[in-house]
Parts: sequence; C-alpha cells; structure tokens
Amino acid sequence: MAVNIIRAKTDCKELRQVFQSIDAQSCPRTFNFHMHTTFSDGKLQPSEVMEKAIAIGLKGLAITDHHTVGGYQNAMDWLESYHWNNPDVELPLLWSGIEINANLLEIEVHILGYSFDIKHPSNHPYIQKKIPRGAEYQAVNVINAIQEAGGIAVLAHPARYRKSHFDLIPAAVELGIDGVEAFYAYNNPNPWVPSVKETAQVEALAKEHGLMTTCGTDSHGHSLLLRLG
Repeated sequence: MAVNIIRAKTDCKELRQVFQSIDAQSCPRTFNFHMHTTFSDGKLQPSEVMEKAIAIGLKGLAITDHHTVGGYQNAMDWLESYHWNNPDVELPLLWSGIEINANLLEIEVHILGYSFDIKHPSNHPYIQKKIPRGAEYQAVNVINAIQEAGGIAVLAHPARYRKSHFDLIPAAVELGIDGVEAFYAYNNPNPWVPSVKETAQVEALAKEHGLMTTCGTDSHGHSLLLRLG
C-alpha cells in the first residue's frame, strides 16, 4: 500500500545520512528542511507545499510549522493519496518536522525537530499550537523531548539571535543538540543563497563540535524558494 511505501522511506537513520551530505548547493532545489504552512504562519496549504515540492523536483523535505504537526500530517495524507493515484511518479521524501521556541542562555531561540514519532508522549507539550512555558520552555527539555521521540534536534538559524552563535552553539552542544541549520539566507536574497559569512562560521562550529548540518529556506510565503515571497 502507498502508506507503507512512503512512511517506510522516511526514517531517522536515512535522514541522518542525508544530513551528512548537505552542502551549500543542497537547498532549495534538492532538499529543504525548513518551511511553514497555514497550520502556523505560512501562506501555503500543506497540499500546495507538496505540489510545489514535486514541481521543483525536491528529493526530500520537512514541514516545520510552529508548535504543531498538523501541517505535516495533512501533507503526508495528501502525499499518500497522490502516490496511490500516481504510482509511477517519483515523489520527494517527507519527514516529520516542527519548530519550537525555547530558552537558551536566557534568550529565546528556535529548535527544529525532525523524523520523530509524532504520537510519542514527549511531544505533547510542544504540539499545542502555542509556545511552551515553565520547564517545558527550557532548551534542554525541548531537545530531550525530540530525541525521546526518536528524532533529531537542530538549532535553527543560529546567527539570527540576540546572542552570538559563537556562544549559542556550544551551549546547545552541552545540552545534547544534534545539529545546526548551517545553510540559511539571513537577508532573504532572491534567488535564495546561504549567507556566506555566517555559513562559514556555523559550518566551522559544527565541525568542531561534531554536529550535523541542515539547510532550509524558512519559507513563509507562496514560494518554497524564498523565505518571504
């Protein structure tokens, strides 16, 4: 059945292998691991995201709505239906994803979760469509919750916060973070290209600390190829 075919391909082990191969040319036309739908603050329906992903020719992606997996679930249902009716079409792999606000070094950061079991109880505080509070807001607990659900925890756009990525990344490493979003376009260029200076710095920190690196457009608009647009 289509359900088994698609879900069997999107496990955590395979995603870890993909992350090991990510580079500055991977996004936005081969992989894209940061995008939003109407289930949070994006403008595209999940079905529209998948249609555009297929049109672009993406090999893999993750929908990372804020504090909800509803967009991912909707997109997976659409993808399975599409596969059932178009069995010969090569489809992108869709991994579960989420973006969670958290406290790290007394500032708010965003932590991306990938390829986790969306039904695992550790996720419950983080899929309520609202920013977690109290202990659940602490970065260490967000990271632990993602990992307890079998997923990968990644610090999003590390050079976009009120504290330096030179401080934030080592602090996240101490808490057990798995990776960093190394390839990110901080000034919303068109066409999308990762910011050269920040990418080099984050890549160096990732190598120093043995972290995986990811890429994503952080799309909120009508195009998966830009952050806004």
